[in-house]
Amino acid sequence: MSVVEVDRVEKHYGSVAALAGVSLTFADGEFFGLLGPSGSGKTTLLRAIAGFVEPDSGEIRLDGKDIGRTPVHRREIGMVFQNYALFPHMSVFENVAFGLSVRGEKGPVVEKRVKEMLALVRLAGFDARRPRQLSGGQQQRIALARALVTRPKLLLLDEPLGALDKRLRQQMQIELKQIQREVGITTVFVTHDQEEALTLSDRVAIFNEGRVVQAGKPLEIYERPATAFAANFLGDANFFEGRVEGPGRIATGVGTLTTSDALPPAGSTAMIAVRPEKIALTSSSSPGNAGSNRLEGRLTQAVYSGMSTTYKVDVGGREITVFEQNKGAPSLTPGIAVRLEWAPAHSVVVQP
Repeated sequence: MSVVEVDRVEKHYGSVAALAGVSLTFADGEFFGLLGPSGSGKTTLLRAIAGFVEPDSGEIRLDGKDIGRTPVHRREIGMVFQNYALFPHMSVFENVAFGLSVRGEKGPVVEKRVKEMLALVRLAGFDARRPRQLSGGQQQRIALARALVTRPKLLLLDEPLGALDKRLRQQMQIELKQIQREVGITTVFVTHDQEEALTLSDRVAIFNEGRVVQAGKPLEIYERPATAFAANFLGDANFFEGRVEGPGRIATGVGTLTTSDALPPAGSTAMIAVRPEKIALTSSSSPGNAGSNRLEGRLTQAVYSGMSTTYKVDVGGREITVFEQNKGAPSLTPGIAVRLEWAPAHSVVVQP
């Protein structure tokens, strides 16, 4: 397959920097997610790679070759759009075969390749159907087959599962990952869905205001976010800011907290992030754990959502969020005094 290198790519729309010197490398066979809020630059980068947007500066290389001046149809790139862009007047067979027809392929070659692709996406026998006769998940797979039938070097996916309901989206995440692994194609996809990024990506880049805030494996970014933005966008986090008292100790508005991370010199300002699921919540009368961060507060809200319960705790006038996996009916009720505890290793130092 192929390696894609994005080298210091810039794109401005007037005074707005859609891409501000973005550099990324997508490895051979990698499933790479571009994650960020609307207007962060992730879709602009995807369209620049595809050839729909011309960068102001920088290079985009496919297997070492600068494709900046290569026409869209010669880039050997397959693309799946959010709305799938299937031709409603064509059959499934004709939709999948479209790219081959444009290239002048005919007869047995087309039939063989289309049937291979329909088998790959598990829709063999659907050749004669029209898009309107297919479910959303089936349309998504036909769009994927059409993108892959020309055997591109790179696959681009723009919010590929955004039009599906939650249950079907979760099912299609597994199928999409499996198909990508079977084909082995380098794949770059855009999403604003945190769960989708964590499920599908080998690596992910978080965008904000045209820049890459952090890039790496989902587990690395989730567990060790570099910035408050990254911590908040890939998951949820509680933030505590204060003054460094000494190695591993920060004086905050709710008390002195400890961390295993390196801190700036004493007297400096620092911020830590704590994931809600890392915090243990008990009644204040329960025995504590030595060496843990410990805060006392009052439970103000408990929201049961099936797999977990989300608690809101008032600690000295500020709200702290705690997630607890569902292991039975919630045992804590709003109004009671509670204790929050977490290990110093779960206090992650981040840039504000």
